[in-house]
Amino acid sequence: MDIEDFGGGPSAEAEVLVVTTDDVPGRRVARIVGEVFGLTVRSRNLGSQIGSGIKSMFGGELRGLSKTLAETRAQAVERLIEQARARGANAVLAMRYEVSTADFGTEVCAYGTAVVLVDADS
Repeated sequence: MDIEDFGGGPSAEAEVLVVTTDDVPGRRVARIVGEVFGLTVRSRNLGSQIGSGIKSMFGGELRGLSKTLAETRAQAVERLIEQARARGANAVLAMRYEVSTADFGTEVCAYGTAVVLVDADS
């Protein structure tokens, strides 16, 4: 597995900018669209649970689960972007993740504030 398998969110060329900061240098908020989120729930298959259980007895990274969680986070951000775009935003500020686990799997929610950004000079 390469580092890209565990990487962050959308590329810089994405139509909707997603940042964890409250502002973007050189840009100003022209309009606040509101809260947006992307949610996904993933269950683990029996094979990965058995493999993880064995691996956890001996220590070390559970690479398969790490990759699955990275993919799940990416899917949550994609859904966040879809919602922001549908509501007319071109950016999401203060994006955060919330992750919870239960017997059935893992829930990942990406959320933030959808806004319309313009150049600071405008």
